[in-house]
Amino acid sequence: MEEDLENSEVTKSYTSFKKEQEQGEKTFDAIVIGSGTGGLSVAAVLAKEGKLVLVLEQHYIIGGYTHAFQRKGYMWDVGLHYVGQVHIEGTLLNKAFRYISDEKLEWEPLDNIYDRAVFGDKEYEFPRGRNNLKAKLKEYFPDEKDISSIDSYFQLLDEVNKVGPGYYIEKVMPEFLATIFGDFLRRKVLKFSDQTTLGVLKGITDNEQLIGVLTAQYGDYGLQPAQSSFYMHAVPANHYMEGAGYPVGGAPRFAETVIPVIKKAGGEVVMQASVKQIIVKNNTAIGVEMADGTVLNAKTIVSSAGVVNTYGKLLSQEVKEQHDLEKKLEQLTPSLAHMGLYVGIKESSKNLKLPKCNYWIFPDEYNHKLNQDRYTDFDSQLPVAFASFPSAKDPESEEKYPGRTMAEVIILLPDTWFAKWENTSWKKRGEEYEKLKEKFAEQMFEQLYRIAPQLKGKVDYYEVSSPLSTKHFSGHPHGEIYGAALTPKRFRQKFLKPITPVKNLYLAGQDAMIASISGGVMGGVLCATAILKKNMLWKIQKSIKK
Repeated sequence: MEEDLENSEVTKSYTSFKKEQEQGEKTFDAIVIGSGTGGLSVAAVLAKEGKLVLVLEQHYIIGGYTHAFQRKGYMWDVGLHYVGQVHIEGTLLNKAFRYISDEKLEWEPLDNIYDRAVFGDKEYEFPRGRNNLKAKLKEYFPDEKDISSIDSYFQLLDEVNKVGPGYYIEKVMPEFLATIFGDFLRRKVLKFSDQTTLGVLKGITDNEQLIGVLTAQYGDYGLQPAQSSFYMHAVPANHYMEGAGYPVGGAPRFAETVIPVIKKAGGEVVMQASVKQIIVKNNTAIGVEMADGTVLNAKTIVSSAGVVNTYGKLLSQEVKEQHDLEKKLEQLTPSLAHMGLYVGIKESSKNLKLPKCNYWIFPDEYNHKLNQDRYTDFDSQLPVAFASFPSAKDPESEEKYPGRTMAEVIILLPDTWFAKWENTSWKKRGEEYEKLKEKFAEQMFEQLYRIAPQLKGKVDYYEVSSPLSTKHFSGHPHGEIYGAALTPKRFRQKFLKPITPVKNLYLAGQDAMIASISGGVMGGVLCATAILKKNMLWKIQKSIKK
């Protein structure tokens, strides 16, 4: 919870930290910028390897997109809605989360039907289990031609599953080895990543409804099928094949369980600590300059602030020119931003019969591009809406918030719609801005009531966030939620990896790996592998027995 974490003994404000440093300066082995999944993960792995780590977070809440906020006796997550594989013992992701949390982070499995897609008045279920999902799709699309297409689709997913490891190994290789072996390791992935999701699926079926259902979860990576790389579609499709889990205790439990691991090794996690610049001398990162001018030094600097912020804002013009970083950034486009509707109801999720699953809600049109293109004003239906009930997912919610239900609706949209308020302050953006948010809220409530009509007339409190809210709290320049857009072009950018052209400077998080909460965690583990020059994936596999 926001309040619990803010007042926790395991974190401290920058003011407190600075006073302690003045009394007796602590020398850190590594400084990590940002406390999202990538930042906390790399910090925890380094800490478990005996490194003294300092994590600097500009926000007053730790956790990045895994944090939550409280209002009027309710709590909502902002980015961690479900994660695949974590609830299954023995998977690499399950072991990675257990490793960085010292086995403290627990997961509650979602329902057997973990996702539902709603098109008009038709509903499609996504059950747990590869064979179950395949059978369910064939039940929905019984034509012999469609059945063959479904088999081909699953075969493609299997092929993608096999080629991924080489792509990630290349990201942590020293530059001279990457130059020799990189193209070979990357080649099999590029076969899939160079094509759009729509392009690949049109190669196996001409059934637009089937394509619409197969891509109904495109919000998990933020780009509709005509734009997204097929590789990025296939990875989460495989990721959720056996269902998903939600943190017991809610999304903040990620930070609450990982931070003590960093502290146990003598490290620090500091809030309201804004980094102005990464200090580089002789092409070697040696420290950071804070917003107040304070300089903090360390042997290793890790940025989990996103590649655009890191290369575009935190490095000097001289360093940027030396490595053509601005030119590299021109190859990227930001992922979509989002708006969130956070709803509180004074009645339990159990009484309201709310499921432990997510809903993807669409108009009656199955063409996602068409839905998106025609949404130019409020006269047409939202192209996609994601709805979930965190209080139903979390087994501890009723004890912490008795008789209360939390619901969320999230929509994807470009940040340009809010450009005119770019230079305004949070909570001071004016009446026109608030009216625009209310228009979106009306449409989001409409979608919520489509899948949960029993909530109508029972809303006690609600709040709406915009891309500007995300920008304010996360520091991402466009309020984007998935870093660099996951287009085919993105997977051709060799510089998106933990190792940077500046010695002792590393990248962690989604941009260094792949989008999502799990991508952030694995990006942190890969970053630690590059820093330590030790295969931490292998060590995690071996150290966690089950």
